[in-house]
Amino acid sequence: MKKLVFLILTLAMAPIHAQENAGYQKPPKAIMDLVDVPRAPSVLIDEAKNYMVLLSRDSYESIEDLSQEELRLGGLRIDPKTNIGSRVTYFNKLQIKNLKTKNATIVEVKGLPSNPKLTNFSWSPDQKKIALTNTTSKGVEIWILDIASATASKIVSDKANANVGDVINWFADGQALLVKIVSEKREELINTKTAVPSGPTISVNDGKKAQNRTYQDLLKNKNDEHNFEQLAQSEIYKVSLNGKMEKWLSSAIYTSVNFSPDGNYVLIETIEKPFSYLVTYQRFPSKTTVFTKDGKQVETVLEVPLIEDLPQGFMAVRTGKRNFSWRSDKPSTLVYVTALDGGDPETVVPFRDEVFEMEYPFKGNDKSILKTINRVSYIQWANNTLAIAYDSWWNTRNTKTYLFNPSDASQEAKILSDRSYQDKYSDPGSFVTERNNFGKNVLSISNENAFLLGEGHTAKGQFPFLDQINLKDLKKKRIYQSKYTDKVEDLRSYDHLKNELLVRIESPTEYPNYFFRNLKGNKLTQITHFENPFISIQNVHKEVINYKRDDGLALSGTLYLPLGYDVKKKEKMPMIIWAYPAEYKDKSSAAQSTQNPNAFTFPYYGSMVYWVTKGYVVLDDASFPIVGEGDEQPNDTYVKQLVANAKAAIDYVDGLGYIDRNRIAVGGHSYGAFMVANLLSHSDLFAAGIARSGAYNRTLTPFGFQSEERNYWEAPEVYNTMSPFQQADKMKTPLLLVHGEDDNNAGTYPMQSERYFNALKGLGATVRLVILPKESHGYKAKESILHLLWEQDQWLDKYVKNRVMESQK
Repeated sequence: MKKLVFLILTLAMAPIHAQENAGYQKPPKAIMDLVDVPRAPSVLIDEAKNYMVLLSRDSYESIEDLSQEELRLGGLRIDPKTNIGSRVTYFNKLQIKNLKTKNATIVEVKGLPSNPKLTNFSWSPDQKKIALTNTTSKGVEIWILDIASATASKIVSDKANANVGDVINWFADGQALLVKIVSEKREELINTKTAVPSGPTISVNDGKKAQNRTYQDLLKNKNDEHNFEQLAQSEIYKVSLNGKMEKWLSSAIYTSVNFSPDGNYVLIETIEKPFSYLVTYQRFPSKTTVFTKDGKQVETVLEVPLIEDLPQGFMAVRTGKRNFSWRSDKPSTLVYVTALDGGDPETVVPFRDEVFEMEYPFKGNDKSILKTINRVSYIQWANNTLAIAYDSWWNTRNTKTYLFNPSDASQEAKILSDRSYQDKYSDPGSFVTERNNFGKNVLSISNENAFLLGEGHTAKGQFPFLDQINLKDLKKKRIYQSKYTDKVEDLRSYDHLKNELLVRIESPTEYPNYFFRNLKGNKLTQITHFENPFISIQNVHKEVINYKRDDGLALSGTLYLPLGYDVKKKEKMPMIIWAYPAEYKDKSSAAQSTQNPNAFTFPYYGSMVYWVTKGYVVLDDASFPIVGEGDEQPNDTYVKQLVANAKAAIDYVDGLGYIDRNRIAVGGHSYGAFMVANLLSHSDLFAAGIARSGAYNRTLTPFGFQSEERNYWEAPEVYNTMSPFQQADKMKTPLLLVHGEDDNNAGTYPMQSERYFNALKGLGATVRLVILPKESHGYKAKESILHLLWEQDQWLDKYVKNRVMESQK
């Protein structure tokens, strides 16, 4: 039986102190039929392409699921009864298909418990098994899935600790795992609601600048510290496949656990004290230590103090060694990065980062192998003399790709690409990888050639490609390019030995399905047969429109016409614009379109596509670029550009003859909600707005927000001008505010919507605030989602579709 939970539904048009006591509502049948549909499985495929594992789950959780006890500590949200994240997405059905057998049927996995809650899937080194967790009412179990026999068995009862993640790690021989287990030293948790304080909570600063984002779910007092430590600490056990358990390491707060490629060493990171009330657990003090596979300590390679006072800027990092990992192409070689600019983006240096490697005994034999112009992003290893490195720099949106010899730092690295990462048309693609003899991913190389899979966005459309690049002369050869003009072909992986691609193909009416494409004969072999669950809208008119802003900047959006709309008659219909602003440092990248009209039409809980069934034109994912070139920052002219984007979209669609420009709504989620409030405050283009889970007062996020790295005191005019709360007296348009009661996103506290609503109400605006109980930044419970759709439908019908103009009254 569904549990009715009190919902705060505040209607501004009602008496000033009134709230509606309403239960959860449901949208009209036309929308319900698109919401209440089965979800296609997710897919796992082994490297050899022998088996496919299909993972199924319910489309939504229930409000009862979200109402379980939850503790929010140090940036974590934990179910203290089960010792796993309280917002984890679970699968409840596993199936296996043999890809080597022609016309093989899909087999149900046997041996699973009833009503399973499965997650943390981890392939064994030989990919013949998968380890996974199952969450019960008592705790987290460890299970093993044997792929060939399609059977599952439990090896650890409900005592695994998944609160900090990385709960399962395979030994190299595939006969045992390292598992985090609830500590025997765990003490009783303190009920922070009833505990009697022993004194005040005091925070101090010694004069250093500590400019941090407005994180949520932080520790607040000593009781929180106690509870965090008890829930986060675990012991590590070696667990054999027959269930035999042997303690491997004693109690500590273990975060990451990583075997060396040869399996002889384990790199382990632990959280140390003191904890912080300003930052999340990722920036608490930590220690990184190398152990043998038998649990004997070799060397502590890194100790990091509490990080509360980084330099200002998104590219700021701490000083000293960071980002320890194993080289995937060598048996047991560690690599790490250090900053050459003191971690301060304002310091001008020729190289920002330097990469080092170190061998056993992991002390005193550090060797420099690469310097990068920007911050190191990641490295793809190939062999002793070849690797690919990537860097990036947020302030310029620049990214570089390097080809280098890790055995000889005196050889200058070759820059393969030097581009804006926002320039999708110039994207050379991602290097193809394959599993080596250690079972780790390395560059796939054949006769000195590597391979690149690209999304293939161009000004003429999207045509994904496979390129071959010679790593000696750097010449490229196109091996394959998708030619579809009525479908989308997503190239997922490439096996050069078989000359075969794994692809996913979809169209507006065909659900995405997986195929093997053999390039020798260009033969397609379908391996999944997922059906379209949204038949009622499969014939909806859909196109990508291209138009220009008043300054000439090219914009785009995906336009849907109402079901059954007669293009010849061109009846004037209401329209909904849904968008999310994006900041750019160059107009060329901002003008690019990556939308594809051939993508499958997939309405999800946050989508406005549902309303094509109700007679609305929908402009989805409309371009809202905010550009600041050179020394100019995008937000310096945020409001002006925002309104110009909206006007350009409306003018263009109006010019097509489809819409009544007096009946247009605009909507957005998170930063999109912020956009909505600003558009309604600074223009008269819209009949109504929908703003979900937004932040409206930027003085409450004084040390930066979204892509703004200046603090409030450096740019007070920008913060104030961009804050709808400060412009509340300008609001003349009906606004629906929706917020999750337990929003965990940095900056978007529920208080943002509550205070903004109070301001609007006090100034006489037409506004409605809906607080969804138990929901976070994104919404998960079916009851919440159905009610959200109902609220939006009611609002749109009243203030947009059936809008009464003053002249008509």
